[in-house]
Amino acid sequence: MDLRSFESLIRTENTALRFLRSLCWKNYRRFCTRCRSYEIYRIVGKRFRCKRCKYTFHDFTGRWVNKVRISCRDWLWIIKLFELELSARKISQQVGLSYPTVLKAVTVIRMAIVANNSVIEDLLGGEIELDEAYFGGRRKGKRGRGAANKVPVFGILERDGVVRVETVKDVSAETLLNLTIKTVRRGSIVYTDKFRSYDALMCCGYRHLKIDHHKRFSTGKVYINGLEGFWSYAKERLIKHHGVSKEKFPLYLKEMEFRYNNRNNSVFDLLAQYLVNFVPDLL
Repeated sequence: MDLRSFESLIRTENTALRFLRSLCWKNYRRFCTRCRSYEIYRIVGKRFRCKRCKYTFHDFTGRWVNKVRISCRDWLWIIKLFELELSARKISQQVGLSYPTVLKAVTVIRMAIVANNSVIEDLLGGEIELDEAYFGGRRKGKRGRGAANKVPVFGILERDGVVRVETVKDVSAETLLNLTIKTVRRGSIVYTDKFRSYDALMCCGYRHLKIDHHKRFSTGKVYINGLEGFWSYAKERLIKHHGVSKEKFPLYLKEMEFRYNNRNNSVFDLLAQYLVNFVPDLL
């Protein structure tokens, strides 16, 4: 979303509210968020009650945006500044909210991203790159595979498509193959380096081609430069956070996946829609 359009949305609290409300209800037709009945009526306090099950709710009941009690204008500001990749500390300074409040809000945004991406079930296919990387602070000692106190991450990239990444407990053949089988369509062409954990891919129904990085980085179409580009993309953006806890790292990683896959789309519009989606029951 360009700045002029954004400016019109945040002109008043009512304009911001109308924008978020329009994303909640298709054609502004409200329904009961518990039983999905359209037989509802308005009561005091901008709330509604279902005639069928008597449930009382408001526009944002059960949605991600209701996780943090801030104004609609503040939510839109946070979404916009998050889109521009400002840290929670800098966002709090810009919008005039406390750092804990903004940190909670951006954590909710990341959780909404994860929840939305978790419903994607289409298998990747065609030409696929596989690789693993290690994330963590700068420390002396061994780098790469086997480095201490690093978080291993497995990545799968569909050429001319999307990337999917997951933190993993290890980079054993069993772990990497299980994730590949769940994500990549059988019969696809899979490119990797010569790491031995990938050796069994041929036996799992894939055409497996390997590049030896000790000799060269590409041979014709045999390379994993696309996925290595993503690793650089993600690490460069994570540096500004000056350290991320292992507990929250998967949320930040999925944010990087989302940004990379939508680098040519309107991130603001996507995030606004994610935030007005209903929170899954399991959360």
